[in-house]
Parts: sequence; structure tokens; C-alpha cells
Amino acid sequence: MQVVMLALASHSLFAQTHAVAVPFVGCPSEGQLGPEEAPKGTSVSVATSREGVLQLAYYSFLPPTGVLAPRGWHCFGILGSGGGTLFITPELIDYPAAVAIIQSRLAGNAVVFNSTYGGGSGSDRVARVIARVFPKYKWFVNGVRKGYDLPSEVFPSGPYPADKLVYRSPRLVEFRTPAHADGLGTDSWFKQGDEPINGVAILVGDDPDLRMLSVRLPPGLTNLTTTIVHQMELDAKRSPRK
Repeated sequence: MQVVMLALASHSLFAQTHAVAVPFVGCPSEGQLGPEEAPKGTSVSVATSREGVLQLAYYSFLPPTGVLAPRGWHCFGILGSGGGTLFITPELIDYPAAVAIIQSRLAGNAVVFNSTYGGGSGSDRVARVIARVFPKYKWFVNGVRKGYDLPSEVFPSGPYPADKLVYRSPRLVEFRTPAHADGLGTDSWFKQGDEPINGVAILVGDDPDLRMLSVRLPPGLTNLTTTIVHQMELDAKRSPRK
């Protein structure tokens, strides 16, 4: 496992991108209250390269929160009392397909965004990620463990051995889970595969809540990964409690 500490301002991509408009794609979803229609929207200004603007779109099931992903892909969101998950895949996806992913995980390429509430029924999910990569928030893990009377082994402490971690702040870490290895990438609805999984985990608010983005793209689109992750970081910084 490799860990690198960096200041957010040092992110080299800031100097390589410009604010440009990409298409908005509304994603249908389903939750405790039944199906929800895809929200409507117009183009969205994001930080991307001139090349990226032709290959990306901004997908959302809960505006203003959204995520960049390859243009022309398909999306569906799942909502629950603990938060929501947005699946963006090259193949058509609907509610049964999204449930199948939750039950058996993704074998192929996708962009997956999770927003989990630390103060609700998603607290165990937040605690599991905190135990792995946010040591300064161990107090939250201890609180969840004691609140549910759980043994300490329920929340393994310390990073996955194979993961490469880059800390932008104590509340934001980028990760890379290598091919054919377990890590944060496989802790977000992906199976191990022939390609690595890249992403970012971000703590927001006081509870705290967790935003987690995981990306596995085909070889011809891997150049988009950094832009996708960077946009998630910018969005979290602009709207820290949404």
C-alpha cells in the first residue's frame, strides 16, 4: 500500500483545465417512495480539458449533485434511508439491473457515485470507510461500534494493502485499487477485474457524511478518469453539505 500526502492546491489538473459546458443527463431513480422520473436540466459548466468536453456528460439523479462520466452511457439511481447510489454504465440500466448490481456487484466498466449519511442508517457504511482511510475520524467509528454493540473486527482498521492512496486533505483521499485486488474500489459495488478502479472518498459536514466515487473505464477512455475525479472534488468543495 502506498500513501502520499499532498495539499489540494497542488493538484496539477487545476492548471490544465478550463470551465466549459457539457450536456446534462437526468437519471431516473427508485427508492422507498417508488420510481422517480429523471430530472431535467441544461448544460453544466465543469472543469475539463478541451478534449474532455467532447467525451463527457454530467449525470444526475438528485440535482445539484451529479458526476461526470463518458457521454452516451446510461444511468440509474437507487435511494434509501441511508443515502443514494448512482450507477452509470455503457449498457442500458433500469431498476432490476441496479438491484442485481447491488446483489452481485459489477464485473465491467462503470462510474459509481455513493452519497451516504453519517447521521442515519448509513452510519455503518461511513464507519467502514473511515476505519480504512480517515484515521483522524476514528471517534466516529468508535461511536458507531458502541452504539450498535459491535466488535472492533467489524470495522477493519488501516488501508487495504494493495491500494495506492493520495491524501488531498484529512477529509479527502484519492485511491487506486489495482486490477485483481481488493480495496476501496471493490468496496463500492465493483468486482475485481482486468482494469484498476480509481476514485475519491470525501467526508462532508459534521456528522460526517461520505461521498465516494469509483471509476473503471475501458482502455480507450481511461484518459477521462482524472477529470471525472477532479470534478467530484470541486463539487464537494463548493457544496460541502449537500
